[in-house]
Amino acid sequence: MVSYVSALLYGVGGLVVAGMALLVALQERLVYVPVLPGLTKSYPITPSRLRLPYEDVWLRSSDGVRLHAWFVKLFPDCRGPIRFPFTDSLFFAFTLHFLLLFFWVIRAEIEAGPTLLFFQENAGNIAHRLEMVRIMLQRLQCNVFMLSYRGYGASDGFPSQHGITKDAQAALDHLSQRTDIDTSRIVVFGRSLGGAVGSVVTKNNPDKVAALIVENTFTSILDMAGVLLPFLKWFIGGSGTKGPRILNFLVRSPWSTIDIIGEIKQPILFISGLQDEMIPPSHMQMLYAKAAAHNMHCVFAEFPSGMHMDTWLSGGDRYWRTIQEFLLQHVPERKEDASSNRGNDSLAR
Repeated sequence: MVSYVSALLYGVGGLVVAGMALLVALQERLVYVPVLPGLTKSYPITPSRLRLPYEDVWLRSSDGVRLHAWFVKLFPDCRGPIRFPFTDSLFFAFTLHFLLLFFWVIRAEIEAGPTLLFFQENAGNIAHRLEMVRIMLQRLQCNVFMLSYRGYGASDGFPSQHGITKDAQAALDHLSQRTDIDTSRIVVFGRSLGGAVGSVVTKNNPDKVAALIVENTFTSILDMAGVLLPFLKWFIGGSGTKGPRILNFLVRSPWSTIDIIGEIKQPILFISGLQDEMIPPSHMQMLYAKAAAHNMHCVFAEFPSGMHMDTWLSGGDRYWRTIQEFLLQHVPERKEDASSNRGNDSLAR
């Protein structure tokens, strides 16, 4: 009997040691996956492949890391270094003048639209989100700023929670200083890991961020450890778990969204795919409950067929209408802008 108990204790101890070693050695590789298996770190396509005019933006984070981003504008401002698709074609040469005149006519209305600061999931790079962004521009009539976290895409450095938080702040600071957008209508949109990133930057910048959209995001990496490696749930967990949590100190990127979300004052839209195969949908429900207890401007939307990466696709028209309605209600066009546009129309007539 004694030997059996001893063997059991040794077995449990071995699991703990193995878990600790795995956590210490591989945690960044589990949380951050800049390169998908079989692919390279570089962008497979650029926005021009989808006929999206865009601007290459290079930033410096506060700790000096060089970052890359794409700013995809609904209106291609000819003052900036915007890249157009088909720049070498005769079609482009003959139609560019007409298009610029057309955009100039509707410029006042377009520039008043919101700008979405998009934070991606943990795997791949921003090029893998371009098809979604293309539809986003069409359906939401917005600009989209796509940041490559450090270590992702063309950005330098290596990913970490501390570093990516600085990257997100650099992107927001850049947007808030631009003169070609309505800086009062900057909306942070984060999916999965991006929701955790977006929650931090939204909470830290109540004067710069108008609203937050969170999609299929976890309560914390501490809670996700037990989802990915079930035996760890007895030793690692977030603030809501009952275990001893004796190994929490080993987690270098805890991303405790559940502890941040309740401090956000701006309106929040929670989008949850109920077929999420990576993050239990209960995480989104807990995030919403925590936020709604302190914030009256929270909206929760469920999509029964939505999986982790495809809720925007499987949700169809309802997905985009949900976001449209949220933006119209909580990030409306400023009244002075609307009055100015009407005044300009009257003068033109």
